[in-house]
Amino acid sequence: MHTRRSSLLSQAPSPSGRGPRQRRSNPRRARTAGALLAAATLLVSACTAGGRPSSPGRPAAEAALTALPRSTPAAVAPYYGQKLKWRDCGAPGFQCATMKAPLDYAKPDAGDIRLAVARKKATGPGERLGSLLVNPGGPGGSAIGYLQQYAGIGYPADVRARYDMVALDPRGVARSQPVECLGGREMDRYTQTDFTPDDEQETGELVDAYKRFAEGCGADAPGLLRHVSTAEVARDMDILRAALGDERLTYVGASYGTFLGATYAGLFPDRVGRLVLDGAMDPSLPARRMNLDQTAGFETAFQAFARDCVRRPDCPLGTKASKVGANLKAFFRKLDARPVPTGDPDGRKLGESLATTGVIAAMYDEGAWAQLRNALSAAMEERDGAGLLALSDSYYERDADGRYTNLMFANAAVNCVDLPAAFANPDEVRRALPAFEKASPVFGEGLAWATLNCAYWPVAPTGRPHRIEARGAAPIVVVGTTRDPATPYRWARSLSRQLSSARLLTYDGDGHTAYGRGSTCVDKTINAYLLRGTPPTRDKRCS
Repeated sequence: MHTRRSSLLSQAPSPSGRGPRQRRSNPRRARTAGALLAAATLLVSACTAGGRPSSPGRPAAEAALTALPRSTPAAVAPYYGQKLKWRDCGAPGFQCATMKAPLDYAKPDAGDIRLAVARKKATGPGERLGSLLVNPGGPGGSAIGYLQQYAGIGYPADVRARYDMVALDPRGVARSQPVECLGGREMDRYTQTDFTPDDEQETGELVDAYKRFAEGCGADAPGLLRHVSTAEVARDMDILRAALGDERLTYVGASYGTFLGATYAGLFPDRVGRLVLDGAMDPSLPARRMNLDQTAGFETAFQAFARDCVRRPDCPLGTKASKVGANLKAFFRKLDARPVPTGDPDGRKLGESLATTGVIAAMYDEGAWAQLRNALSAAMEERDGAGLLALSDSYYERDADGRYTNLMFANAAVNCVDLPAAFANPDEVRRALPAFEKASPVFGEGLAWATLNCAYWPVAPTGRPHRIEARGAAPIVVVGTTRDPATPYRWARSLSRQLSSARLLTYDGDGHTAYGRGSTCVDKTINAYLLRGTPPTRDKRCS
């Protein structure tokens, strides 16, 4: 996951989530990139109902998301009554439409925002169960891209037969009035910024990079930036539910999509149908704690990679798992001093920042570990950085022509409005470095500095950490993977304890998220819930 929600990864010049890579046509590989890289950008925001911050004097553990009134306010009622006009949208079997929502729910008469929607109608046989809304995470991942490249063709046939598969690109994302910040060449420079500064000069360069990024976003759409919060997107989802003719929302969200789904449940508990929250986030955490937890999550995933690597004859990082991290860190230091060629037509070389991003991208899916070994071997032994550059480009969603999707821009926009910044200035980062480096000796320093970007954001945050209880909601399935790098397993346990009707489904495995990633136990459990409304027993465990 860009799970990806992490505030930390996707917004910095280094690698949270996870934006689906639409360039891959194979459904399984599209799932990997979608759920993984969008997740990579990962991660986390939190808002109160209506986007208002909770009382600053209340500890996060005591603040809970308040449900909205059951009756629809008169000023918003016209949006709920709109009819979607479906049209062909170029992908065989899929239809597209445009939905309107208030730009500002506090002032619904102040103007609209136009949001892109797509669907693939139920194929039958069997009784139609309604609409199944999907979201791959990010924030910033295109739900429509995910639907067309994976969910609409790769979800279990029985699920696609009974549900209309539906996706909404959230406000500010992809087809829904996307936030734009930097051009391709500017973004290339940004992603190569040194995010482990060694002195005051390099620290100043990093701060300047964050400021240019933020200024670019603010210049593009200052009004929109104030209204891309998770709480507002959850309210958009309820308008879509009504426009689709469904009494309750059925939803599968991955990575950041779990925060979005949980927020919907907290705001509209009486409209919850069958909700699956896969690769769950904990909305009660402040940004610093969330980023520290995610740093530890990447370390857990890296240690699993290290144990696997040393058993392989092609491991370039040694023969002892305990030494793999130190060997990789030493390689990063060499790249910091002397980047290696990549053959890139735009002249980019592989420095520490791009190499770190490439390694982190591979942590989202154990299926990418062989590719990572090959890329590291080429870079370390042959001074050929092309493989790691390709992994980094997939993370950032950069194509061969040097164009970037708006994944990273939307990721920062949502994260920075959903939570107060983790750090206000470089001195605060320096004081926190020991804790981050303890959480991950390999990635801790870079991920600590990556959290600084929201300090310079042009729009003040509207959200605060809070619990989500969703009292009165139907059973909600929360899924956690024990060695998930982007959304640590402890977050799934925490969310399952907050949600009053949650059932925790644990996948004992590697990688980011669990549904559709190879566990027959996980897939059968979730399919039974979606098709028959049968939630798992509490604390069910799969391998």
